[in-house]
Amino acid sequence: MANTPSAKKAARKILRRTTVNGARRSRVRTFLRKVEEAIAAGDPEDARSALRAAEPEIMRAAQKGVLHKNTASRKVSRLAARVKALPA
Repeated sequence: MANTPSAKKAARKILRRTTVNGARRSRVRTFLRKVEEAIAAGDPEDARSALRAAEPEIMRAAQKGVLHKNTASRKVSRLAARVKALPA
């Protein structure tokens, strides 16, 4: 348990951050799932638009520290390759 005032404040901040980061992580997963579903359905136009919406969300999560920068880039890269491989 936090004893000093600064430790108590840090604990409050951590709780807020955890909530915000959880929401961001959930949002990223939702966007990723939409791209995955579009790829599975084999709809190239839908997959492209889903990827276009997902990419900034993934990179924003990396910028905010929810995902590592390289992890975010890898995810975007692999999704883009899979979308590109869909028959036009």
